[in-house]
Amino acid sequence: MKRIFVPTQSGTDWQRLLGKPKLHWKMGRSAMSVAACWEAANPNLPPEVAQVLEASKDRELEGLELLAAIPEWEVDLPGGQRPSQTDVLVLARNSNNLAILGVEAKVDETFGPTIGEKRAESSTGQLERLKYLERELGCAGPLPNTIRYQLLHRSVSALLTARAFHAPVAVMLVHSFCPASTWREDFAAFCTELSCKPLTADLFEVPNVSGQRLLLGWCKGNARYLGVELPSAL
Repeated sequence: MKRIFVPTQSGTDWQRLLGKPKLHWKMGRSAMSVAACWEAANPNLPPEVAQVLEASKDRELEGLELLAAIPEWEVDLPGGQRPSQTDVLVLARNSNNLAILGVEAKVDETFGPTIGEKRAESSTGQLERLKYLERELGCAGPLPNTIRYQLLHRSVSALLTARAFHAPVAVMLVHSFCPASTWREDFAAFCTELSCKPLTADLFEVPNVSGQRLLLGWCKGNARYLGVELPSAL
């Protein structure tokens, strides 16, 4: 991925960055909903995102100012053939420090295959990537097969980006626009297996991570963006 970025004119500009631009660009789905939401909030964080962070009363997360939001941020990981692609990479800061948010947008889409499914079909390179992700997350041993693989690589992507920017804290934040918070149980299971410390009901800190702090969060997005239709750029 190139590291030269051009400001968007509207949410429509997000479409061409998607892995499958025509397939995923639909009203009521996560790609269009998150684009509409973050563009509407510009130049600030979406209010629900700020609220989740503020509720922690953590000095590294309070009063964060949006510096940049980059759609479809790619992070290279060992093994495998493709980078991990974060829906929105956020650089934010307060009077204390810089913070990195790796935002994973959802409506009712799953977190993809489980670790067990990945292990069953994986090449040597993919197995190498899985072991690397578990090490970066401070796991004492392999995670259970029932955990969703996407949660691992999105979390480590946020952590690696924080290291690159010398930010002391990284947050992997699920921005869910589903009124029923579908798949929250998969997120909760991931936090439990990592023995996370709850900071609030929606924000958890991962122990045993070297260098930066890593937090996992769940944010309920404004459902009105499910009804926003953005024009196609294609």
